[in-house]
Amino acid sequence: MKDIKIILEMHAKWLDGLQGGERANLHGADLIGADLREADLREANLHGADLRGADLRGADLRGADLSGADLSGADLREANLSGADLRGADLSGAYDKEILRCIGIAKHGKGYTPLSSIGGWS
Repeated sequence: MKDIKIILEMHAKWLDGLQGGERANLHGADLIGADLREADLREANLHGADLRGADLRGADLRGADLSGADLSGADLREANLSGADLRGADLSGAYDKEILRCIGIAKHGKGYTPLSSIGGWS
């Protein structure tokens, strides 16, 4: 895997529609304990990524694919998860119930589900 800083730089170019840009593909990446504070990961592919204990404070994860990702113990304070796909993600110890309520996600069984599909907050 390329250096995370290079991936983030190329992703920023992609987001801005600049030549040489490339959507961040961190599918299944080992990002345990990674410092991703304030990272712009909008629309990034983080499917199945291992983000245990990662510092994602203030990260922009709008529309990111975090399905199947392990975010246990990750610091998500002030992270923007609007529209992120969290199906099957492990958020144990990584969230505040109020944060998930604000983005419309509820713990449902072993995963996380849009509130609209289960009839509201339980």
